[in-house]
Amino acid sequence: METVSEVASQRAPEARCSEGIAVFQLGRGATGFRGAKDDPLPETDLQAFRAAWHTAARIADGRVGEFVPQMYPRSFHTATVADRSGTHAVLCHAHLPLVAFATDRQSGYVDGFRAPPIWSNPFTDAGFTVMSVHLLNSPLSQVDTSDLRPAEWAQIRSWRATTLGEVLFNSWD
Repeated sequence: METVSEVASQRAPEARCSEGIAVFQLGRGATGFRGAKDDPLPETDLQAFRAAWHTAARIADGRVGEFVPQMYPRSFHTATVADRSGTHAVLCHAHLPLVAFATDRQSGYVDGFRAPPIWSNPFTDAGFTVMSVHLLNSPLSQVDTSDLRPAEWAQIRSWRATTLGEVLFNSWD
């Protein structure tokens, strides 16, 4: 089983070293919230995501399904790919270049994440970090949250989020 440190060390843009231990760095906008005086949140490159989604479906010998754009209160876009093993929900964070896979489409995720399929490489090639189930289920105490703003912490506390996946792929209002 991979550790948070092992996963983070493979993801240079989202990782930093602290006393020789790599830590996944959660960027500003991870919750999808910002304070009234905070700068606008960055937007994920949807054109790059859609291109990777179509490429992944071809590699899977499958077909693209529905694309559901992020709408308040969700913090992510959802797309599906159907292959011989079934339908896969592909989650794309709306503000950070992060991709995860889930067992089915939901409005928010506390669990239900699945391992990235073997055809997930196009997302990495397009500049997205493809997240493992282990990393998504990691406690926030094992994540560098120093870039989060007070408005984001207020939401995390309000919703009692305890894992990285809960924070990233939520439907908080």
